[in-house]
Amino acid sequence: MSRIGKKPVAVPGGVTATVDGQKVSMKGPKGELSFVAHDLVAVENSADGVAVSPRDESKQARSMWGMSRTMVANLATGVSKGFERKLEITGVGYKAAVQGKALNLALGFSHDVLYPIPEGINIVCPKPTEILVSGIDRQKVGQVAAEIREFRPPEPYKGKGVRYAGEFIVRKEGKKK
Repeated sequence: MSRIGKKPVAVPGGVTATVDGQKVSMKGPKGELSFVAHDLVAVENSADGVAVSPRDESKQARSMWGMSRTMVANLATGVSKGFERKLEITGVGYKAAVQGKALNLALGFSHDVLYPIPEGINIVCPKPTEILVSGIDRQKVGQVAAEIREFRPPEPYKGKGVRYAGEFIVRKEGKKK
């Protein structure tokens, strides 16, 4: 039994939820998002919110049950509050700046890395060593943050690179003489 799947998704104030067969759409102050649920789960609008239940007791149906409920919850959170990922840059001379519709990263390469900002994503650099990625789609925000981190992941010896805020880097000891 999915403990997460049992709870209906509460629809926040100012958000309208529409269920049309397997398609769930939510419209709120930040925008509009939709999700098509798997055929093994049933989605319905109830008094408590949007309820998700499995159509049968197969392992795959139960797997899709919890996942579908979480996807619907992410729609509700996205259109009401939005999602945000914070990245930190560590290293001498490493910095970031937003230039028009691109993120300019100086990460110790012989050239600056220009990352085009995708549609629906907002990137802000409050400090040259800090990047805030925000948007309404949780998957897209996480993907963009992962792509930026991938240009120079943190290395274990000096800890230089791009890391998520609060990420712990396991440090290694250097060579011994």
